[in-house]
Amino acid sequence: MRLYPGTPGTTCRPPVAVCATAAVCAALLIASCAPGHGRGLPGPSAPAHGSDQPGRADRVERLTVRVLEVLPHDKSAFTQGFELDGNTLYESTGMAGRSSVRSGHPDGTNRLRVALPRPLFGEGLTVLGPTLWQLTWRDGVAIERDARTLAERRRVRYSGEGWGLCHQAARGRLVMSDGSARLAFRDPRTFAKTGEITVTSGGEPVSQLNELECVGDTVYANIWSSDQIMRIDANTGKVTGRIDASGLLTPPEASRADVLNGVAAVPGTDEFLITGKLWPKTFRVVLVPAPSQAPAVDGGQRP
Repeated sequence: MRLYPGTPGTTCRPPVAVCATAAVCAALLIASCAPGHGRGLPGPSAPAHGSDQPGRADRVERLTVRVLEVLPHDKSAFTQGFELDGNTLYESTGMAGRSSVRSGHPDGTNRLRVALPRPLFGEGLTVLGPTLWQLTWRDGVAIERDARTLAERRRVRYSGEGWGLCHQAARGRLVMSDGSARLAFRDPRTFAKTGEITVTSGGEPVSQLNELECVGDTVYANIWSSDQIMRIDANTGKVTGRIDASGLLTPPEASRADVLNGVAAVPGTDEFLITGKLWPKTFRVVLVPAPSQAPAVDGGQRP
């Protein structure tokens, strides 16, 4: 493995990994699940997101991923937020009593970790220079932290659920998802909501928007319980690209892991880091046009 180069729900959210005994499964359900919507177990297949037929004014580009490098990932991390700032990879993890925020080198070294107290359930995060914002799922709390030490500075209340978060520096705003087809815009200093937009493809709303990554005026959003990542024009809300990131894990690895849920752009390149909940690996990839037939992932994972 080459080291990473330096660069300037349905009902609950337990892990999909198979439990050793019924008692362990029951304990996880009791400790970590909440009534109503959850995002740990894969739900029904994501709905169709409009037409990709040629000739439409809002034609969606079909893409897949080509693996450049495989890096280690903590297979116990229930990944909710994933962002690379310079050479530092930030990660937010979930599950009540197991939530944390972490930072370190993408190869897993020099890791710093701060736990969230119960009952907080960690969600998406984003970094703004010396400041880090971390969401919580149903706790209605955004936590502002020191990006270097991860120490908590303050908490700000918000309504609704928190899922994904990213920062559009040029626009001076945060972009936040809540599992619906809406993206909310927030003030990066006060966290106050300043607007929102509905994401559509072929004129139809695209729901279950999850972990977010901002790159200029583009927002990348993974669709919960799928291996699909949407490329979204944040000014219009239209999906401009659909990325198939399936097949990154081998079948044995996938059987012990949960859903894809981590997309981080590599600054100054066209590359991304991709991982998921309880995944043993992180993949450094580039986006490439999908084959005319069934999309496949390059990187040695297909037969």
